Amino acid sequence: MSSSPEHTPPRTLPEVRGHGLRLRAWDPERRADVETWLRGLTDPEFRRWNTPLQPVTDADGARESLRRGARRDADGTGASFRIADAGTGTVLGHIGVNEIHPVLRRGTVGYWVLPEARGRGVATRALLLAARWAFTGSGLHRLELDHAVGHEASCRIAERCGFRQEGTMRGALFEAGRHDAFRDAHLHARLATDPETVLRATATP
Repeated sequence: MSSSPEHTPPRTLPEVRGHGLRLRAWDPERRADVETWLRGLTDPEFRRWNTPLQPVTDADGARESLRRGARRDADGTGASFRIADAGTGTVLGHIGVNEIHPVLRRGTVGYWVLPEARGRGVATRALLLAARWAFTGSGLHRLELDHAVGHEASCRIAERCGFRQEGTMRGALFEAGRHDAFRDAHLHARLATDPETVLRATATP
């Protein structure tokens, strides 16, 4: 009698609360989530610093992008969270823990904030919250964050949240709007054993 392969049920992301925010999984079948995702990924400031391998330009592309994220959420290789105000429920942006390596217990974090939510410390608060979840809820040991050289706001947020700058990665990212040219990136990282950063009241992106 042969035995069937062991089946691992899909992972469901928890809702994470703290610092006046609420993080929850995006819903690819929810129209409001699709519209917000599209708006975030077509924002000029996002496109200035990020060039996705598969650009999102319309609602169908946004929905498929969210479905890919949901599959990564389910198999444990990623965790894609919608950032919302804890009180009003207003959507503020996105934060994700990507490229999760279960053996090395390592992941990469990325985020964006909608234009109307900038200057309120959303990215800082969301990064602290997501890092705490990654280390204590998901068992990661190392969390990396990289950004294009020249993106000073991201550099400040990373350092404020305890992500030490470890160096410059040459030609690590696509140039804005191009897949045939590259630019340098700063690499930051934080370990589960590093002291947890205390949030200070400040107006940050």
